Amino acid sequence: MIKVGIIGGAGYTAGELIRLLLNHPQAEICFVQSNSQGGLQVSDVHTDLIGDTDLVFDTKPEMNQVDVLFLCMGHGRSKDFVHGLPSNYKGKIIDLSHDFRLNEAAEGFVYGLPECNREQIKQSNRIANPGCFATSIQLALLPLAAIRKLSEVHVHAITGSTGAGQAASDTTHFSWRNNNVSVYKSFSHQHLGEIGETVLQLQPDFKEAINFVPMRGNYPRGIMASVYMDCDLSEETANELFADYYNDHPFVVMTTKNPDLKQVVNTNKAILFVKKYGTKLHIVSLIDNLLKGASGQAIQNMNLLFGLDEATGLRLKPVAF
Repeated sequence: MIKVGIIGGAGYTAGELIRLLLNHPQAEICFVQSNSQGGLQVSDVHTDLIGDTDLVFDTKPEMNQVDVLFLCMGHGRSKDFVHGLPSNYKGKIIDLSHDFRLNEAAEGFVYGLPECNREQIKQSNRIANPGCFATSIQLALLPLAAIRKLSEVHVHAITGSTGAGQAASDTTHFSWRNNNVSVYKSFSHQHLGEIGETVLQLQPDFKEAINFVPMRGNYPRGIMASVYMDCDLSEETANELFADYYNDHPFVVMTTKNPDLKQVVNTNKAILFVKKYGTKLHIVSLIDNLLKGASGQAIQNMNLLFGLDEATGLRLKPVAF
């Protein structure tokens, strides 16, 4: 059994990690750390876990009792935590924050997008889990970048309220979010950096813009990214390209029918829909922001780190209705 510790256990991504790990056949949770919830039962905070676990939040766990640490702290805090780890800590680390995703800040962390870096992930001890928008958008771009067919990219993408984290704010307040949609961080979202680095990894001469307009949706979870660009491939050739690229990646599903978010919510799937309109190639990419966009992908990376089938513990039923 893989012995697991979770640091920063009170938020949405940690709650999803705990849910997945409790049902993972090869993992055992040794502790869930939280400074703010110390002494409380985990199911008092993550109420969907009532009856599933008697775990109690720990404030000062023993790090060396685990094989892997999942870091679920806010952006900017993971780096301080890693730098403060005991020098004798020998376990692996999977960080779900932004702190180690970019090359200039990586400090030995491998960018954990299995559909691009699977072999590097298998050989690593430290993984920077990708961002949720970044995951959805990159999956729409990887096959084209791999054959150097990317041109200027245009993206409109919408995410659920859980993408903003658990801390309350004006834009997550029910009265504001319900029956409402808004644009934010146009052309400046923090995930553009990691998207750009991955594209350059596959298409080193890419110099065009990736124009990204993110939107807040009036629902809890799920990302739909609408991605388009000029492309001289036919629709048939583009679909064959995507199918070939993702042939041995278990969570990317190609469809010929216009998809919807309920097909991915509560799963680690990414669904891709590719169509051609005149000179424009249009890719619709859907994921659950808390699973394939965060905790599910983190478990996928854990499976790869420990030599398991990467789908272990991640065959989940979508909400559907």
